Amino acid sequence: MPQPTPAHSSRTSSRSALSAPSLPFRPSRPLPTHATSTPAHTPVLTVTADALVVADFGPRTRRPRRPPGPYRRLLATPGARAFTAGNLLARLPAGMFSVSAVVMIAGTRGSYALAGAVTATGLAATALAAPWTARLVDRYGQARAALPATLVAALGSLALLLCVRWDAPAWTLFAAYAATATTPNTGGMARARWAHLLKGDAGALHTANSFEQAMDELCFMLGPVLAAFLCTGLFPEAGTLVAVVLLVTGMLLFTAQRSTEPPARPRPNAKAPLRTPGIPALLVVCLATGGVFGATEVVTIAFADAQGHRAAAGAVLALQAAGSCAAGLLYGALKPAGPAARRLPWCVAAMAALLTLPLLAASLSGSLPLLALTLLVAGMATAPTMVTTMTLVQQRTPRDRLNEGMTLAVTGLLGGIACGSAAGGWTVEHVSPAAAYAIPVTAAATALLLALLSPRTPRHSLRDAAHRH
Repeated sequence: MPQPTPAHSSRTSSRSALSAPSLPFRPSRPLPTHATSTPAHTPVLTVTADALVVADFGPRTRRPRRPPGPYRRLLATPGARAFTAGNLLARLPAGMFSVSAVVMIAGTRGSYALAGAVTATGLAATALAAPWTARLVDRYGQARAALPATLVAALGSLALLLCVRWDAPAWTLFAAYAATATTPNTGGMARARWAHLLKGDAGALHTANSFEQAMDELCFMLGPVLAAFLCTGLFPEAGTLVAVVLLVTGMLLFTAQRSTEPPARPRPNAKAPLRTPGIPALLVVCLATGGVFGATEVVTIAFADAQGHRAAAGAVLALQAAGSCAAGLLYGALKPAGPAARRLPWCVAAMAALLTLPLLAASLSGSLPLLALTLLVAGMATAPTMVTTMTLVQQRTPRDRLNEGMTLAVTGLLGGIACGSAAGGWTVEHVSPAAAYAIPVTAAATALLLALLSPRTPRHSLRDAAHRH
């Protein structure tokens, strides 16, 4: 007896259908009345040589598509992918220049003291010049101001390379590296574009700030590794040279996207960000937060060196950045609960609490793998803290001077990094590397105290700022 095949099956018998043409199936007895009046998509029955075939030509039901996630919706904004690609290309060298300069100078001059002094000079020059560069960007637009400033910084890096290559006097290294201080705040310009494109949508702007913070962490995670590989695998100047090419290329691509560029404000009516209510308090919090970053980096390198694994310090720090990157993406996918001013103390408190884990791991076990694991966990509080801080800076800074306000926050971080590095280094030399992990905890606790004591922005000040926007 012929056996029926399953519905939708394309299986046929071993014999060709040409040898026995299909015939309509005729039941031996009449079908019920309700079966003869079925809709058109009723399965069709037919018989081949030795098989009963059931064909169903009814409409297929498709599973409903999942709604796009927050980051997919964000990058679907017209022009977003183009300016993001160029900005990331220009932002990656931020994590390469310092490492490249240290390896290049120390490798050719044989002095880490000279290399550290040169990079510290560049850091100080950047802290002074960056707000002025950002002010020019606000007044004349990103394309007209940021691109020339980038070219000046690129020439400074190339001058440093040539001075090192041709064994120029030491003072030329300081002068050349100081010229790189005109490098624009690429992350701040990207955030300014998101604020321009997403104005009025607080949820989307929260996602954008989280995305940008995650990209910051990614660049500072990959940049040093790439720089070290180029400088040691090719030649000492390779890291600086590649970083210059990436910076100029990325900035050309970024500034070419004029459709998403915020409008220039030649004559800003708003007061300077330093005089805006709520901004000075945030800058002090940024200063203390920078102390966390600077101390953690120096102390981790010293701890790894004391354990006989100095080369592993970069990988350990990369794990911390990876934790922050992952947490930033997750934080951006969640809907923020309550205003940013209320969330900030909670984020800083989480950072202070998690930073006790590396202190305990270094003091009680002395295990570098365990320390790396605790730094991975501790890094997960970094991105939410920075995202919330930058959100508050955007909310409290007049739109006419948004780049300047965000660059001031970065300047505060740079100052804190310098102070934290000095404090961490002193504690390592005079106490121990394990005890020096108390410096990041102290800096985070200070940031928490400042966040709790900082006055809330009055409502009338917020209304005035919104009116100026």
